[in-house]
Amino acid sequence: MNTHQTHMRHAVGVAESARHRARPNPWVGAVVVCQDGSIYSGATSAPGGAHAEIVALNAAHAAHAATNGATLYSTLEPCSHIGRTGACTTAIIDAGISTVVSGIQDPDPRVAGRGFAQLESAGIAVVRDVCADEITTQLRPYIHHRTTGRPFVRLKMACTMDARTTLPDGQKRITGDEARVRVHELRADSDVIITGMGTVRTDDPLLTVRDCDGESPRRIVLVSDAGSVPEHAQVQPCDEWAGSLTDLLDELGSQGVIVAMVEAGPRVARSFFEHNLVNEYIFHIAPIVCGDSNTLPVFDGLAATTASQMWRGTLSSVGVFGSDLEIILSPQQQKVGAS
Repeated sequence: MNTHQTHMRHAVGVAESARHRARPNPWVGAVVVCQDGSIYSGATSAPGGAHAEIVALNAAHAAHAATNGATLYSTLEPCSHIGRTGACTTAIIDAGISTVVSGIQDPDPRVAGRGFAQLESAGIAVVRDVCADEITTQLRPYIHHRTTGRPFVRLKMACTMDARTTLPDGQKRITGDEARVRVHELRADSDVIITGMGTVRTDDPLLTVRDCDGESPRRIVLVSDAGSVPEHAQVQPCDEWAGSLTDLLDELGSQGVIVAMVEAGPRVARSFFEHNLVNEYIFHIAPIVCGDSNTLPVFDGLAATTASQMWRGTLSSVGVFGSDLEIILSPQQQKVGAS
């Protein structure tokens, strides 16, 4: 690992602290390495506050460190436009930074290479694509939103080993306490939770964050007619949506929603699946074999396909929470057995 990678990985770690507070802005980490060897870091503030580069520079200035000739590492291309805050490129130039090392180019059309160009025009050396794969993964929801205009959709389902989402005795919970905490962490990492009226009627869920730190996301219930969600339902206050799923995602994207989690029953899950609207599938699998064909499968009513037409995902990660297994898949349309 070279020096650039070492400092950039430091910035990647710092960026994680801003993951929840920064949205709809990207969660970015920055590190300033001064010529005397002193190091200062910062992460994106809440919307309206300073970006990561400014936070790191302010930390250096607060310590009376000389930033002239320093190197600045940023996981994302510094912005060059003025929004709720000033342009980061202006602050970098004014600080006398000699080199900017960046992870990836910002896909936001307001930036998209303009930040790099402005820095280079000011005589600052720009080093690009350091730890790019790692940062692309970290900022995947943000990149998806800026390139498609829609939120990054996670579909979370709990099931038995034989892919059943309900149990014969009517018991609601399939997975254990550790998996429940994990679900609350996923909720805290989401801007909205989408569920269906069937889940509201059957489970009367809260869909809030309670077992970990973080804000509870906005809740949206898919309905046939407005006013369908009872006032006493625990999901209240919530928004209702009676339109198409694609229109919903377009609307949420226009509102700056970066991450939407679908936490619903198998019929809603099937609808998102069939319309290719899921960016990440999260399955929590309990070590239970249901054995009852009358219980609901993961995607209820999904049409049968031949082996050559079957959907196949890319395995992103596998984890264990208590006695339950978590499998995360990314969609990849591929024929089974294809080379």
